[in-house]
Amino acid sequence: GERYNGKGVQRAVENVNTTIRNEILGQDVRHQREIDQKMLELDGTPNKATLGANAILGVSLAVARAAANTLNLPLYQYIGGSNTYSLPIPTLNVLNGGKHAGNKLSIQEFMIQPHGARNFHEALQMAAETYHTLGKILEDKYGKGATNVGYEGGYAPPIQNTTDALDAITTAIEKAGYTNEVKIGLDSAASEFYNGKTYEIDGKKLTPEELTDQYIELVKQYRIASLEDPFHEDAFESFKELTEKLPGTIIIGDDIFVTNTELLSKGIEMGAANALLLKVNQIGSLSEAMDAARMAQTNKYKVIVSHRSAETEDTTIADISVALNAEMIKTGAPARSERNAKYNQLLRIEEELGKAAQYTKL
Repeated sequence: GERYNGKGVQRAVENVNTTIRNEILGQDVRHQREIDQKMLELDGTPNKATLGANAILGVSLAVARAAANTLNLPLYQYIGGSNTYSLPIPTLNVLNGGKHAGNKLSIQEFMIQPHGARNFHEALQMAAETYHTLGKILEDKYGKGATNVGYEGGYAPPIQNTTDALDAITTAIEKAGYTNEVKIGLDSAASEFYNGKTYEIDGKKLTPEELTDQYIELVKQYRIASLEDPFHEDAFESFKELTEKLPGTIIIGDDIFVTNTELLSKGIEMGAANALLLKVNQIGSLSEAMDAARMAQTNKYKVIVSHRSAETEDTTIADISVALNAEMIKTGAPARSERNAKYNQLLRIEEELGKAAQYTKL
């Protein structure tokens, strides 16, 4: 068989140690954009197929870290400038469905968001208490197996309906004592339950219009602050309609934009969604990630910096979220070290900023 079942990284490492090294050795690490640009030209493909996004991004982030160290600045301040003191609202995936779980739930992620916290450490405390309260509720109702955690630390209980999941989370929020502070976010990952015509959700086949109405109903019924990928990845029209009908809700584009500025500018032009999910390793370099974030912010779109389902213990996205003044960070449940590493880094940043630190208010 292949090394690591075909998932080995020797080729990417080889590219870093030869092709990329030969091109950038001796460059000034403070010239981030220039170095990123060199690597993109060296690769020569639109999706970094030659060198690999993992090779390019690894070098790109290492360059930023080296520059920050050279200038004796914290990473978030080096990337974002001296005006960085805002901490993002964490959106924590606490309950899983879709292809992240073996249950019958159509919606992939149910998240909690401590909007009403006064600072980041209080936000994290609220989230952790709510998460563990939810675990207890699920265990009491469905047995011990219901609290096994998925990739991102969320529980995957044998729940079938969206409303049952939302009821369990709402109860957990109330029991933890945070009815007014903690809101809910959904990531539908709707491409996964779209069949080309209709959306199959909770055993029902819905047209885009019917699904739109269902979201509006859910937002009325529950304390839902955000909806991510509510429709399939090419459904710009449906995104636009939902964004118009729910002006107070954060409508996040992930699969529809894939952190790509061309797709994002199309969305902006149409008014499809009002927030960008920013996955640094999806676009594959720090400069390009910054460009996507700036385009979003210039056009009044919110930015949510995100982890990936499979993660490492690297904490750079915590610094990036502060550097960009991102409204939110999405990096899993308060469980599993590769998720908690990001939260711990944000706690350190808040400590370091001291009185200057501000927690995002939406």
